Amino acid sequence: MKYGITMFATDQAMPAHELAVAAEERGFHSVYVPEHTHIPVSRETPPATGTEELEEGYKRTRDPLISLAAAAALTDRILLGTAVALPAQHDPIAYAKAVATLDEIAGGRVVLGVGFGWNKEELRDHGVAFADRRDVVREVMLTCQALWRDEVAEFQGEHVTLSPSWSWPKPVQQPRVRTLLGGAAGPKLFANIAEWCDGWIPFGGSGLKEQLPELRKAVAEVGRDPDELHIVPMGVFPTPEKMAYYESLGVTETVLRVPAAHADEVLPVLDTYVSYLQ
Repeated sequence: MKYGITMFATDQAMPAHELAVAAEERGFHSVYVPEHTHIPVSRETPPATGTEELEEGYKRTRDPLISLAAAAALTDRILLGTAVALPAQHDPIAYAKAVATLDEIAGGRVVLGVGFGWNKEELRDHGVAFADRRDVVREVMLTCQALWRDEVAEFQGEHVTLSPSWSWPKPVQQPRVRTLLGGAAGPKLFANIAEWCDGWIPFGGSGLKEQLPELRKAVAEVGRDPDELHIVPMGVFPTPEKMAYYESLGVTETVLRVPAAHADEVLPVLDTYVSYLQ
């Protein structure tokens, strides 16, 4: 099992490119940062954290692709990921080119962890109805994957239409940039993973023992090899017992959380996590 690092990267925290350099120097496998394009003041949607007030950091997230591009220029080995990006809030053609360019610059080190989105107002400002978000994400990602893979790409869907088109650069990774889908377990989520993803970002570890066989079954039913899935719990506070349990379940990568803070707070936590790499 490999180990990565994630931070809720904001303009008041250690920059993601500095975190990536520090994590690579210590031998970590990956670094992940989240995305919110903006946060509407309205609280029509309760905070996803379950708290009464939305945490300050949600208002202040840096753009993940730009942050990871800076990290790509300063690192050589570490994987550079989003967890999670929100594809429904982007033009699919421009988004495909941005991700492909990042993967080209990074030499094939990008991991695109995506989600459907939880904030109704945020989605609405991008012209996406909350009820449609799963279908929109699916079509955006299928369009991106066609543009990454095909010399002449096209897509026809309910929400996205792409006429036969050229688009370069292509990402180093083929036929697509590694794509992970975050979300709660269930038939709909697993069907999406089986169709257009390379793995799952589960919410915590509760229920994984029962859920992973269902995911593997869904993937096998479409003719794919379940052993090639990436299972990547995100934002974990580790203990030796928890890490041993994850590994026994077949988790491929556990991503450990560091505080959204300046380097003088982040680096000591990062150093304590190095023991898990031994």
